[in-house]
Amino acid sequence: MSKQPLSSEEVQRYARHIILPEIGGAGQQALKAARVLVIGAGGLGAPVLQYLAAAGVGTLGVVDDDTVSLSNLQRQVIHGTPDIGHLKADSATDAIRRINPHVDVIRHAERLDTSNVEMLFSGYDIVVDGSDNFATRYLAADTAERMEITLVTAAVGRFDGSLTVLQPWKTTADGRQNPRYRDLFPNPPPPGVVPSCAEAGIVGALTGVLGTLQAMEVVKVITGAGEPLVGRLLMYDGLAARFETIKYRRKRSTDETPAD
Repeated sequence: MSKQPLSSEEVQRYARHIILPEIGGAGQQALKAARVLVIGAGGLGAPVLQYLAAAGVGTLGVVDDDTVSLSNLQRQVIHGTPDIGHLKADSATDAIRRINPHVDVIRHAERLDTSNVEMLFSGYDIVVDGSDNFATRYLAADTAERMEITLVTAAVGRFDGSLTVLQPWKTTADGRQNPRYRDLFPNPPPPGVVPSCAEAGIVGALTGVLGTLQAMEVVKVITGAGEPLVGRLLMYDGLAARFETIKYRRKRSTDETPAD
């Protein structure tokens, strides 16, 4: 990502970033030059898109083929009542442009699958997975690993969620290869074992917590601030108001099927 100069209006808009030593003008320029693809403009994708737009990420891609329904509005806060029946990709694009006209939005009103995943990922520096199904999560993780693109992935349950950052082609300071998604979750559960949010329910603010944390990790990766959640899984229990972090490592042989 080559840094891009900031206009005087952008300097004023991002003033609270620029005075942070961990970000500064160079970090804000890196944000402007960055290209981030967000899978899903739903519960997780909504706050991700809003905060990355506000942060000044220069190019945001939105992948979603669904339309806004009334039941979405309890948690998918990038959409409003007038958007019901409209494509989420269109509604999210309009909202991003209202938040920050300096952001270029690329709408992909299609469903991510094996036929288009590489084309969609191509040209982006970071992919954020806000999907709600295991097939998409594993497809995104496997493709991002193959294409050497940073993946920020999260999942939510009824009152809990988890988050991690994946850069499996890189190595740690001691020379160990970073872990893959399948080192953490070797295989998806059988169909029907994990109920969807439509079946089990979900508290709306939970997706805001996890989606905002995803946006924070993206900002850290782009600017170099802090330590991203690489090799660490952050877990949030909303009912107990408790965060926990566990470390996970790559298996010694990449040819082996990761163990539970």
